[in-house]
Amino acid sequence: MPDMTSNTPDRSRTRFPGISSRAYEHPADRSALVALRSLTGFDTVLKRLAGLFSERAIRLMFLGGSVRAGETQFRNINDMVRDAAYILDLPEVPELYVTQDPAPNAMTIGTDHPFIVLNTGLVDLLDDEELRFVVAHEVGHVLSGHAVYRTMALILTNLGARIAWLPLGNIAISAILMGLNEWQRKSELSADRAGLLAGQDVDAGKRALMKLAGGGRLTEMSSEAFREQAREYDAAGDVRDGLLKFLNLLTRSHPYAVVRFAELEHWAAEGEYQRILAGDYPRRADDPNASISEEIKNAARAYRESWNRSEDPFIGVVKNAAEGAVNVGEKIFSRFGGRPGDDRNSDS
Repeated sequence: MPDMTSNTPDRSRTRFPGISSRAYEHPADRSALVALRSLTGFDTVLKRLAGLFSERAIRLMFLGGSVRAGETQFRNINDMVRDAAYILDLPEVPELYVTQDPAPNAMTIGTDHPFIVLNTGLVDLLDDEELRFVVAHEVGHVLSGHAVYRTMALILTNLGARIAWLPLGNIAISAILMGLNEWQRKSELSADRAGLLAGQDVDAGKRALMKLAGGGRLTEMSSEAFREQAREYDAAGDVRDGLLKFLNLLTRSHPYAVVRFAELEHWAAEGEYQRILAGDYPRRADDPNASISEEIKNAARAYRESWNRSEDPFIGVVKNAAEGAVNVGEKIFSRFGGRPGDDRNSDS
């Protein structure tokens, strides 16, 4: 059983008692999570789906073939997990395993007692504050319950392989998976925000993302140049480049590093991060009362703001069609997806 969060962080950082994951979740991620959490019996169905992939077997695999962090193994990283769980007021400190793999990567696995896995390539690549950002990113996944939806994606992927021979079967599954990939990309932006909230070091978060893109030779990189690279990627060249970017993203579970860099920098600067640091954030106790229709409107608003900020010519071409789709979605969810009283509390 994971240890309970009873220790204080080793450094002075703002703590967020009772913080809801809604505080840091990207609006598109948050709206989907609020909708799913409101479904009666969803937890039961989820556990049955997760049972198709033996969480216990996967944990035993890492217990047998990796190193579990603790007081006598990777203590420094173990302290980072404990600190992040304390700061984000997570009820349990997740277990963390370090596994031998040169690819810099991290993941969160499980539903009942999620645990975190760090590859040695990531541990070797990052300094302590950068690693703290990544560890807290994974703790954010735990608090949001994102591992649940990765399980759903795995199930659908396997299902797609089994029904590929059926007419239109694989097309239908592929369409769902594209939607799940978009959702997961937004969940990564959410977790980056959680990493910032727990680490409380914007520069460390940006350095970590730069290293994930270009390796450990940070002296050969520049945050200003990387920011300009993000702007150039956004602006693309013409409509064809915008379409190619869209196609490149369809099967990706993570946004590109330059996009994550720009999104994290924007969120840190726009004011919401500072409001949370000052204690102004939604509480977990109020999660059951979250309005689905209001969150859908927030997601739509976030997409519109993103489109308005973007210089991508392709976005300009498809913006009207996308606006129409968003408007239809807002109306549908406002009418059928809200809780009683949502209409009174969801002024746009």
